[in-house]
Amino acid sequence: MLAFVGPSGVGKDSVMQALVAARPDMGLVKRVITRAADEVSEHSMPVDETTFEAMVAEGAFALRWRAHGLAYGIPVSVDTDLAAGRTMLVNLSRAVLPEAQARFGVLTVIHLTAPPAVLAVRLAGRGRENASDIEKRLARAGDALPPGLRDVVQVSNTGPLEETVRSVLERAQPERA
Repeated sequence: MLAFVGPSGVGKDSVMQALVAARPDMGLVKRVITRAADEVSEHSMPVDETTFEAMVAEGAFALRWRAHGLAYGIPVSVDTDLAAGRTMLVNLSRAVLPEAQARFGVLTVIHLTAPPAVLAVRLAGRGRENASDIEKRLARAGDALPPGLRDVVQVSNTGPLEETVRSVLERAQPERA
């Protein structure tokens, strides 16, 4: 499991999609999110709060958390892919990393970084947050990762996407790069 983390606007989803395009043997985990359908990517499933809580009660999630006023869940189906030996990519919150490490065992954290000015431009460009929300997200951009993580790879995502993809592969899976 490669867990992608970093501040809002750093490009986690873009990097993950480019990695899967370059390496079709990798897969993307489709997160469940309590966000409107028009605000999620093709690799997320939007649900309302009632549906999310029903899914929790059914044991549908291997991992779940709340951030930015939304609920997020990783479907238990990821276990099947991991058991088959497939490398799975998932966009996680920094706060849930210790739980993810305990839950999945082998977990490489890909910590993407970018300067605040780059993040601000990207956040404004995606059009999901207002100026106040962008300020709040930028204020958290420098938050540290939780202590005790075993395998963390930090990669800057400020250059061309192909460079970031190459760097992730070389540093996270050098034997397969």
